[in-house]
Amino acid sequence: MKKVITYGSFDLFHEGHYRILERAKALGDYLIVGVTTEHYDETRGKLNLVDPIMTRIDNVRKTGFADEIIVEDHEGQKIEDIQKYGIDVFVLGSDWTGKFDQLKQYCEVVYLDRTPNVSSTMKRKKRFRITRIGIIGTGRIAPRFFEETSYVSGAEVSCAFNPERKSARDFSDRYQIRVESDSFQAFLDEVDAVFIASPNETHSDYARRSILAGKHVLCEKPMAFTYEETKELYALADKKHVVLMEGIRTAYLPGFQQILSVAKSGRIGEICDVEACFTRLADPASREATDARYGGAFLEFGGYTMLPIIKLLGEDYEELRIDPILRKDGLDIYTKVQFRYKNALATAKCGVAVKSEGQLVIAGTKGYLLAQSPWWLTSGFDVRYEDSTRIDHYETPFRGDGFRYEISDFMAQINGSGKNIYKLTAAESTAMARVVEQFMDRRRSEQGWR
Repeated sequence: MKKVITYGSFDLFHEGHYRILERAKALGDYLIVGVTTEHYDETRGKLNLVDPIMTRIDNVRKTGFADEIIVEDHEGQKIEDIQKYGIDVFVLGSDWTGKFDQLKQYCEVVYLDRTPNVSSTMKRKKRFRITRIGIIGTGRIAPRFFEETSYVSGAEVSCAFNPERKSARDFSDRYQIRVESDSFQAFLDEVDAVFIASPNETHSDYARRSILAGKHVLCEKPMAFTYEETKELYALADKKHVVLMEGIRTAYLPGFQQILSVAKSGRIGEICDVEACFTRLADPASREATDARYGGAFLEFGGYTMLPIIKLLGEDYEELRIDPILRKDGLDIYTKVQFRYKNALATAKCGVAVKSEGQLVIAGTKGYLLAQSPWWLTSGFDVRYEDSTRIDHYETPFRGDGFRYEISDFMAQINGSGKNIYKLTAAESTAMARVVEQFMDRRRSEQGWR
């Protein structure tokens, strides 16, 4: 008996799936079909599944081609299954060509041509209303955002805006989308939502104008430089019935959410101290390393390092101290922000020309949680105790560069579920804006500008 095996999500089952299974069956006498679980797809960074696994399994069964259906739920299972079931032919679609050639040492590997003009992505677009997202700013963040939207159902980057023509032209050539440089209103007329990735000093103005135009807004941090302005933007978004989210990617990562859950569970006792560090030796020509007014360490990384502090200890700190190390032009190359709460302390450290160990340490009365660098892209962490031989290790999924999780939550809020709004609330965002305001007041005073 010649055994054949194939795998897939088989989401929104369509003609292409049917034909792959039909041709796979024709390659042998016995076909085994592996259907991936939602959890496994999430660990691989695929966040756009629609149908539950039992529906997907049932759709495969109804074709009549599968002699046996199994569930794929972990990395490395394909090799295990090939050996376990004595597989002769491993089959996948041609979009995977070359990616599983290492399996040729176990069996024959065949890549079948996909059915043209049909895919799960196309069916999602027909089933769900597509949100046309426009990117404001076409610098280094924009390409990463553009590429990550392909992993999220219902999101599509349709155009971009940048008044700087060369950057706009380069982005348009690379991604084959229109980039507007002259009329911001013309840009807004083409989109349902915007992602603001422009220079820091332009964030609040672009956010306000977009909200007034009835567009949903996902804005890179800092959204504004003052507490009141941040508060007003959230109030305006509420009035206009649109979503406003501040884009601190870490807040939306599964791993960071698990850090918060474990820290709050009582596993390490009462939380007494949070120390978060994020430093990078920035390119000397980069904006954060050259712009003495709106660049520097704190505005670049402060949002990340304040996030676990505000999430774990709250918005009502009693004292705040900001200590920057300044260059001659006043740009902070390293900044330490210290918080004092009623029964806890916290420190946020960030640097653009000073390098330190970029870790997150949450200290408690029973133990401590340690997330190594880069904790802001959490893929795992430890809980450690007085007994040094006892370490609880946690592994968490992380794919891409984090944007797909943020975009997924943005889309969930736009579509009305609002299930993930707790990950970064308006109150938490405005609390961090209060610290930004104090930092900016000090910067203006020291540099002598208003």
